[in-house]
Amino acid sequence: MRAIKSVLVMAGFLKRSFPELKEEIILIRAMRDSNIPKFIKDDLPLFDALVQDLFPGVVIADEVNQDLQKQILESISFMKYHVVENQILKIHQLFETFQVRFGVMLVGATNSGKTVIYKILQHALTGLKTKV
Repeated sequence: MRAIKSVLVMAGFLKRSFPELKEEIILIRAMRDSNIPKFIKDDLPLFDALVQDLFPGVVIADEVNQDLQKQILESISFMKYHVVENQILKIHQLFETFQVRFGVMLVGATNSGKTVIYKILQHALTGLKTKV
């Protein structure tokens, strides 16, 4: 039931943020945003196939928060890390997960970048807040 609630919370957040979007697009984005960060790489094609079965013909372009993206890149440079596209994706996913969940656990192999993505996101959000 918590998984359904998180999708509905995300859908409500998206509907308030983008009232012009169609409901199908809002639901697909909510399902993707709240579930994809939890999946392993091998599960992504299955999830995409299920979404296509539920919403045939609906194509969703990946939306990127441009302000956050810019700040992430600045934070990576400031912290003297190398830009790794997959880590940037994971940073965005962590941010989206924080939007709908109270507790988050980062899981992965040793030295896979869990602490790095958390610290970059922390620095980026602090940077965004101080610019406002």
